[in-house]
Amino acid sequence: MFVYSLFTNAQVDKNSEIYKVLKANDSIIFDRAFNNCEVDKLELIIADDIEFYHDIVGVQNREEFINAVKNNICSNPGTYTRKLVENSLEVHQLKNNGTIYGAIQKGKHDFYVKENNKIRKTGTAQFTHLWILENEKWKLKRVLSFDHKNAKE
Repeated sequence: MFVYSLFTNAQVDKNSEIYKVLKANDSIIFDRAFNNCEVDKLELIIADDIEFYHDIVGVQNREEFINAVKNNICSNPGTYTRKLVENSLEVHQLKNNGTIYGAIQKGKHDFYVKENNKIRKTGTAQFTHLWILENEKWKLKRVLSFDHKNAKE
């Protein structure tokens, strides 16, 4: 039975509640905080002990992560944009004895910059997020941001 369960836990259906909630949380992180600089929205969904692992800028804790968004991305609002690559988002639930305690969310995203009133793609990357249910609320616990590549000019 254990071996069988190892192979039956495919990604959740895109119409499932868990997928919709975590896709909405992705929007909070990126559409609200990254793209629109509503950084206060991050504080509600990230864990106190979040660890953010980035293949270029290294490891960040909660304070460093929030400050990086505030002081880098949001230092000039409207300049930087992140877009989720269509159909790249996957969610895989994590269970303990049949009870959901977390989920792994992964996908690809593209990054853009606005310069001289023109928007150009600057790069692409992959991400993996570990979400944990804490007091019946989803909290972003671990982030892997990797495979950053410059856009082909």
